[in-house]
Order: sequence, then structure tokens, then C-alpha cells
Amino acid sequence: MKHSQKITKIRLETPQYESQSLFGIVSHEPDYKLSLALNQKLGISLKHSDPIIIHDDSGNEHSFSRFTTQLASSDEIAYTLISNRSGASFLLKKLKNIDYLFHIHNSYGSESESEISIVLRETESINAVFQLDIKTLNDKNTSYLI
Repeated sequence: MKHSQKITKIRLETPQYESQSLFGIVSHEPDYKLSLALNQKLGISLKHSDPIIIHDDSGNEHSFSRFTTQLASSDEIAYTLISNRSGASFLLKKLKNIDYLFHIHNSYGSESESEISIVLRETESINAVFQLDIKTLNDKNTSYLI
């Protein structure tokens, strides 16, 4: 007779999307100029940080620039500007018309997404802004945004 093994269920925590906003930005400006424009318009302090490095199926390495704000506490709002293009490669392949991704973490209690998109559209170096839903983006590289 076999002994029945006791099965223990472990619940894995899933990322919380409620306090995150994601915008797709179309701009022909270089990343550093766009980050300066966003700093001035939003009153934030985006600074160059380590790029996102991705290896494609062929083993080629692609580097996507990233600018982030430094957090003093976990309650603060974190802003990240990520380039969606690296040469002919894209971080999120389904969003080939988007040049940059602007991610806001801990955005609850702050301005609404529509207010932020209005401010982004008013920025001189931005041609178009799209509100993106992180939950519906089905791309393997989405994990780099969170």
C-alpha cells in the first residue's frame, strides 16, 4: 500500500498592476533630450541608469536605454523612461511604432492617467502619446518594465 503524500499549495505573488501606468511615446528626439524635456515639464528628475540588456533568439545582445528617478522611500512615485528601439530591434515587438515607454510606478493618489497624457502631449518634443494597458500586453519582454 502506498502512502499518500500531503500536497502543500503555495501561492505565488503576482505583480500588482493597479498602481502602475504605462505610456507609449512617439518622439524623434534622442533619449537624453526627451528625458530633459520630461524633467522640465513634469518637475521630476530622470537620470541615466543601467540599460536593459536582452538577448534575442540568435544570441545577439541588444541594449535599450533607461532613465529613472531615484527613490528615497517606497511610497514615492517612480518614473522610468525606456527606449523601445535598439537599432533594428524592439523591446516590445508589438509596439513597433512606439519610440519610448514611460512607466509610472506607485501612481495611486497622483494625477490621473488622462491628466498625465495631456501633460505629455503638451511637451514640445513629443509627437504622440498612447495610454497602454500593462495587463493586455502579451510580450515576453514586458517583465523588464515591471
